[in-house]
Amino acid sequence: MARRKRQFKNNTSRYLITKVNPRSPISEQFRTIRTNLQFASVDEQLKTLLVTSSGPSEGKSSTVANLAIVFAQSGKKVLLVDADLRKPTLHYTFRLDNRKGLSSVLVGELGLIQSIVPSDIDNLDLLACGPIPPNPSELLGSKVMGMLINEASELYDLIVFDTPPVLAVTDAQILADQCDGALLVVRSKQTEYEAAQKAQELLNPAKAKLLGAVLNDREQKKASYYYYGTN
Repeated sequence: MARRKRQFKNNTSRYLITKVNPRSPISEQFRTIRTNLQFASVDEQLKTLLVTSSGPSEGKSSTVANLAIVFAQSGKKVLLVDADLRKPTLHYTFRLDNRKGLSSVLVGELGLIQSIVPSDIDNLDLLACGPIPPNPSELLGSKVMGMLINEASELYDLIVFDTPPVLAVTDAQILADQCDGALLVVRSKQTEYEAAQKAQELLNPAKAKLLGAVLNDREQKKASYYYYGTN
């Protein structure tokens, strides 16, 4: 994935480039990822997708937000869930109120439909983290979480989960056991090979099939890039 200019680091619009500039080369790359995921799950319908990374600051949340957008742009009804109950970011990215969300549903305070917020993107709904709980792993592995996924699966074509890094906590492994597929995000020049390999080993025992990895923030030479499109 092309490296973005550092001066835009704190601009939230950069996270949603597939929304603000759907014809950019980076947006095209996200559509390529979408197509590859569809090919990777051709024998079984991909209803639940987990996105994680080996460590923090590898571009996971940015990737998952843009990926959810391109799936919604393809006509699929998508629910993006912030399942990082420790350091949530979805409410920052989409500028949501985080006083209700996934944790509110899991502890029985609110129903799923009451907690879902529509985005300003057609076909994309959002479920923020909600108040940060003291026991994220227990909540994600609970029967209520399984019921939530079943209920959401009746309402949406695809549910995408943003989860904590695999090597940091067990949350992603726990949730992966309830998902159809998993995607690993790695950052160019930051993610160590051993860390990515260990993350893969930790995800393998889960029910979720590891569908592939996204190389994030890779520096792209202009001379080697060919963009087939119009400005």
